Amino acid sequence: MKGILIFLVVFGLLVFVHEFGHFIVAKKCGILVREFSIGMGPKLFQVRRNPTTYTIRWLPLGGYVRLASKDDGAELSPGMTVILQLNDQNEVIRIDASQADIPIEGIPLQITAVDLIDQLFIKGYENGDEDQPVEFAVNHDATVIDQSKTELIIAPRDTQFQEANVWQKLATNVAGPLMNILLGFVVFLIWTFTVPGPATTRIGSVQPNSPAQSAEIKAGDKVVAINGKKISTFEEISQEIDHSQGKSLKVTLTNQGKAKTVTVHPKEVKLRGQKVYQIGIKAKSDDRFAAKLTRGWQTAVSTTGMIFNALAGLFRNFSLNKLSGPVGIYSQTSQVSQMGFSYILAFLAMISINLGIVNLVPIPGLDGGKLLLNIIEIFRGKPISENHEAMVELVGFGLLLVLIIAVTGNDIYRYFIK
Repeated sequence: MKGILIFLVVFGLLVFVHEFGHFIVAKKCGILVREFSIGMGPKLFQVRRNPTTYTIRWLPLGGYVRLASKDDGAELSPGMTVILQLNDQNEVIRIDASQADIPIEGIPLQITAVDLIDQLFIKGYENGDEDQPVEFAVNHDATVIDQSKTELIIAPRDTQFQEANVWQKLATNVAGPLMNILLGFVVFLIWTFTVPGPATTRIGSVQPNSPAQSAEIKAGDKVVAINGKKISTFEEISQEIDHSQGKSLKVTLTNQGKAKTVTVHPKEVKLRGQKVYQIGIKAKSDDRFAAKLTRGWQTAVSTTGMIFNALAGLFRNFSLNKLSGPVGIYSQTSQVSQMGFSYILAFLAMISINLGIVNLVPIPGLDGGKLLLNIIEIFRGKPISENHEAMVELVGFGLLLVLIIAVTGNDIYRYFIK
């Protein structure tokens, strides 16, 4: 249960931050955001804050930002029966198309013609009276209650995503992935203060009856060289010890301005089934604020570089085992949840940066595919035709769906069957 709860928090936070990036930039660019949803499937909860409807849905595996688009005009069609609510100027301000048992109070209308994009009118037969068709003007900020009982503002042309300039569309598309990358950096900067500071070359403690104690190495000594090789990080000390394969090492130390060289004989130990060599020392950590902050930033930067390298390796040598979907993320989250809070933070940061970078890959169906279309539009001076764009999106979505199914099946096999 603990693993499931942590997975839902991690996955929900990743989705929320990603969609919030699209949401906030779209609003700043003057693009209408009709709905901000966390989760998929049937609606659990909704609240409307003009002009956006915020919803929480039952399936906590995803989310979306519904921007006003040309396709939103198809919500109503001739033959439908709706209930209209009017304002004092006799304009339609609310259209109930939910066909609910208890509709809003208003005028029943069987639609014969409707335009919620350009001319903003709705025409039809009031109360089933086919002898006298009536026509109403629709307010620019009117709302529609759809069959799922979700109330959304209509999408006039001037508010639509397609009507924004190419730079506004590009900014909106790139905002989601960049927010995930930013979240990863922020979480790494938080993580760095939940663990001891970075290791120094000064020794913090010496294990009793260890090779280091036998060689009279003491806490407070600073390692400056091993076998004549200058040492600048504790990682270099660990590498030199491990590479010794048990052979004696000449270790040069300083303490309060005095230098000494001792001979130490690393011992072989088994660590998680692997053979390693140790001398029994623990590094003194640098707990200064600046040192921890620098370590957090450097970890975020190095993680970003590793993910880019891994992505390049995926294209050079594709394998499903190099990919993980929600099932794989759940399994990894369950394992990390047993290791403590700091590990959960580091995992969240890594997954967030990974999600942001992968979403920037120029594949139709991902944000990167939309960015590619925006870049093409910049160079062409005009967008590609709607038919070509729809075809690209359809093919990309189909390929992405096949990949998601394959990755999910492989994750189930790897983590629960194999």
